[in-house]
Amino acid sequence: MAQSEHHAVGSIVWASTPPVARVTLSHPGQLNAISIQMWRELRQCFEEISARTDLRLAVISGQQSAFAAGADISEFAEQRMSRAQVRAYHEDIIAPALRAIAHCPIPVVAAIDGACVGGGLEIACVCDLRIATDRSRFGVPINRLGFPMAPQEAAALVGCVGPATALELLLEGRLMDAEEAYDKGLVNRVVPQSLFDEALNTLMQHVLAGGPAAARRHKWLIRRLMELAQGPGLTAAQHDASWDFADSQDYRRGISAFLNKTSPDFQDD
Repeated sequence: MAQSEHHAVGSIVWASTPPVARVTLSHPGQLNAISIQMWRELRQCFEEISARTDLRLAVISGQQSAFAAGADISEFAEQRMSRAQVRAYHEDIIAPALRAIAHCPIPVVAAIDGACVGGGLEIACVCDLRIATDRSRFGVPINRLGFPMAPQEAAALVGCVGPATALELLLEGRLMDAEEAYDKGLVNRVVPQSLFDEALNTLMQHVLAGGPAAARRHKWLIRRLMELAQGPGLTAAQHDASWDFADSQDYRRGISAFLNKTSPDFQDD
């Protein structure tokens, strides 16, 4: 069993009872908003899980009444204002954590109850299976903050739901209920909250009943086929240009308005 101690800024708590690892996003009082420390711990957690030979399945869930309600917005002022900070935050902190989950050799299940928004949705998208309660909500309302999704995070979203639903989530910025998320392929299964534990256990048993080598090969195969289908991706210049928004006044207007609980006056300058 491993447990983090950074409760002031949230933590990733995980325990293993082979063949299953249970990972919990924990930020009490903040709907499990994901802090920088939590992203780092999440990466470390899945690197440790990936190195274990006695584990065949990992399950990610949120503590209490949410999966995760996005990133910890309180860190913006000090950690995400300059272009260099923004790029480092996404490329050096979030992307490695999401990659550690996506490249974990064993199946990873997102067990979603409550808000699954922003960074929480990104985590769910890189899991292999997603099961949700009927009270869950899904979305990426960053358009209200005035900035776009980072390239690697957008790739994970598109890989999960396709371009049409990805654009719907990003352009409208609204939250989808569990039924709509299921209809659009964002989650694999929706069950009443009262039956959630039973349904999750059934899903886990189905996965564990299969051959572990076959599960690992299927994960590798599907990931490789998706990489081939998506092509070479952005050029170095295009990737660099994707961070131009951090130099804009609209970025600062959006963040300031969110922190001050006012409406932003976006001007695209």
